[in-house]
Amino acid sequence: MSIKIIRISLTILLLSTLLLQACSDNGKDYLITIETDFGDIKMILYDQSPKHKKNFIELAEKGFYDSLIFHRVINGFMIQTGDPDSKGLPATENLRNGGPGYTIPSEFVASLIHEKGAVAAARQGDNINPKKESSGSQFYIVQGKVWSEEELRNSRINFNELYKYFGNLIERSSFKHVKDQVTKLQEEQKIQELQDLIINMKDTIETEYDVELDLPLSKKQINTYTTIGGTPHLDGSYTVFGKVVEGLDIIDKIAAVETGPNDRPLKNIIITLKVEKKNRKKIEQSFGFQYPEDSSY
Repeated sequence: MSIKIIRISLTILLLSTLLLQACSDNGKDYLITIETDFGDIKMILYDQSPKHKKNFIELAEKGFYDSLIFHRVINGFMIQTGDPDSKGLPATENLRNGGPGYTIPSEFVASLIHEKGAVAAARQGDNINPKKESSGSQFYIVQGKVWSEEELRNSRINFNELYKYFGNLIERSSFKHVKDQVTKLQEEQKIQELQDLIINMKDTIETEYDVELDLPLSKKQINTYTTIGGTPHLDGSYTVFGKVVEGLDIIDKIAAVETGPNDRPLKNIIITLKVEKKNRKKIEQSFGFQYPEDSSY
């Protein structure tokens, strides 16, 4: 047999193998299980955020997440894990921003919102991360709360713009009394009262500067956050790349643990990750979940 024929035969064999593999994977997806002492959390990852999905699966299959802890827990908000520096670290020691040494470009999809059970990538703040790139490994699972429509609309204020206009407004002589209030609240470290003062000035600011400071809300956001709950103010700022399909009660249990400085649980909550490939339809049937087909609301 000539070398040319051998090469052609090997090429055909390779293509056949790849085709067979593609066919065997057809209709399947990854089911992720986070095992903890509180119980198991099962979740899926979205195709709409492919870079995050691929990265997460690669790390999980290598055992990267095994023996890490939920190192940041805020009841009514979220639970966070994925810091490799947390492995074997005593609960008395603090963590920073550990990761695999790289970040992931943001993948914002309007329809993937921060509902309860949403899986999203942690990241560093806008001041040092203006592109909103995600941590290479740290992620959080949303707990949040159920919102009234009024609370929901207030949560969607464009606070960056509000603070900017408020700062300009109180420099006017006619608003000196407001500036004096701000100075007093800052000196007394009454942060919540200062926040309330700024929000209460929203209508005045909109009138004075002829601006609109409310971010738009979709029907999906209104329906979801007023029934299931979540953290609406994070939408469009952090990449959502998955969803918990079983174990929302486990999130509540973990979120309720006692914490110390930097929202770190006083007792380590160690995790183990299991990755399984299953038929998508069976995942949907087993957990009453439907994969999103597109990025529209």
